[in-house]
This record gives sequence, structure tokens and C-alpha cells, in this order.
Amino acid sequence: MKNILFIGALVIALGLIAFLYQRLGATETALKEAQKRFTDCEQVTFQLQNQLSADERNAEALGTTAPSIRK
Repeated sequence: MKNILFIGALVIALGLIAFLYQRLGATETALKEAQKRFTDCEQVTFQLQNQLSADERNAEALGTTAPSIRK
């Protein structure tokens, strides 16, 4: 009876380890995808900030209101 309980506990533990390993793999994949999206968003934000700065400089040179200041 002791052996059956021990084997049952071992099977449950191995199943839990396999489940957690599978979840870890899925989480790592999701993390890599999230990091890629974050990097892409940073790049787009940087480009938009540069474009906005250029628009503001052009508006200042022309003596008009920059698009970012209009309401």
C-alpha cells in the first residue's frame, strides 16, 4: 500500500512538473513577443517625437502655430 501511494505521489509530481514546464515555455514565448512589441512601440514613439519636433521648428520658423499647440 505504501508503494502504491508513493508511486501515485510520484506520478502526480511528474505531471505537475511537466505542466509547469509547458506553462514556462508558453510564458517565455509571450515575453519575447511582448518585448518585441515594446521595442517596436519605442521606435515608433521616437519617430513621432522627431516628426513633432520638426513640425514645431518649421511652424516657429514660419511664424505659425504648430499642430501640437492647436486646440
